[in-house]
Amino acid sequence: MIEARHKAVQCISPAGLHRMAYKEWGDPANERVLICVHGVTRVSDDFDALARALSDQYRVVCPDVVGRGRSGRLADPRLYTIPQYVDDMVTLVARVTAASAAPTVDWFGTSMGGLIGMAYAALAGSPIARLVLNDIGPTLDPAALSRIGDYIGQDVRFDSFDEAAAFVRQVSLSFGPHSEAQWHKLASDVLRQDQDGKWIRHYDLGMAVPFRAATAESAKADEAALWASYDKIACPTLVVRGAESDLLSRETAAAMTGRGPKATLVELPGVGHAPTFLSDEQIAIARTFLLG
Repeated sequence: MIEARHKAVQCISPAGLHRMAYKEWGDPANERVLICVHGVTRVSDDFDALARALSDQYRVVCPDVVGRGRSGRLADPRLYTIPQYVDDMVTLVARVTAASAAPTVDWFGTSMGGLIGMAYAALAGSPIARLVLNDIGPTLDPAALSRIGDYIGQDVRFDSFDEAAAFVRQVSLSFGPHSEAQWHKLASDVLRQDQDGKWIRHYDLGMAVPFRAATAESAKADEAALWASYDKIACPTLVVRGAESDLLSRETAAAMTGRGPKATLVELPGVGHAPTFLSDEQIAIARTFLLG
């Protein structure tokens, strides 16, 4: 079985230095790079199936965004925001393309990972050549954001892995149908035991701080900024929408096909927020768009 290499890069924030861990798949000398970035409470392991499937063509790089998984935590939790994450990804891309004469990368971003990709792709001189936005867009449903914010900040602890896995499964039902083995992996990837032997989620609860600080005015300003970023994107873009998503509306997805990069849209029936790309059928969608 193809296995990943575990690496890390040092990044900086206004509060100091931090470590960002990442997994790398495929030929380490391959200059064709795919960056895969996960959702707000998920980790790099989400992309194991996709990375294995595409590692014949790409060097696939899957970071744990700071505050999650194997990465470090930020000294100031107010910095758990898209601008900081983009800064970190610029550092990561510089590292993994350092040997390339013409550094470019393709990008697959789920939810938060798509927002990071959107902001990065909008920058002048961005290295992103092809962009996949998995169930995310510039307009975010306020009720869905509130749901996610409440979930992030819950300090839940479980006596057994089975209890913790059942919790993760319950809050992740919108991912759509999965096998028992897939549900087990989706849970085990984001759970760990603390020093008291309790099972907890593998991220910094401080990530909830920016959500709690949000206001109606700031949300409106954020939406305007996201659309402004989206309209600056020039690279080929694919939007994947779970047909039952409560975060990316059908109206927003349709608008994304008519402005900015004029994205191609694919809707997946029976799935909400967000498609996991564990199945062969979903992986084929990514492969077709990225590789033709």
